[in-house]
Amino acid sequence: MSERIAFDDFLKVDIRAGTIVAAETFPQARKPALRLTIDFGPEIGIRKSSAQITRHYAPESLTGKQVVAVVNFPPRQIGPFMSEVLTLGFPDADGEVVLIGPSRATPNGGRLF
Repeated sequence: MSERIAFDDFLKVDIRAGTIVAAETFPQARKPALRLTIDFGPEIGIRKSSAQITRHYAPESLTGKQVVAVVNFPPRQIGPFMSEVLTLGFPDADGEVVLIGPSRATPNGGRLF
């Protein structure tokens, strides 16, 4: 377990729901990855993310899937691609990423609380 943090520290991390509107392979990445385009609603808009999720997800299976991401980290350059959000997941038994998302449809941009 990580060190304890204050609730105010948790509130600084802006975690939102969004819908993947496009996904494509990212052959320039050092490790196998996909480039995701995610709609976070009118307040945040469309953001891009690089995600190492190729073990369980094909690009064509992701369009329309709701995911959860941290939207207030600084953008990160990954090869020729600027990743704007951190798409969240948990490791499976082999350490491969399993995406997390709402169990029911929620409005894009909804904030985790």
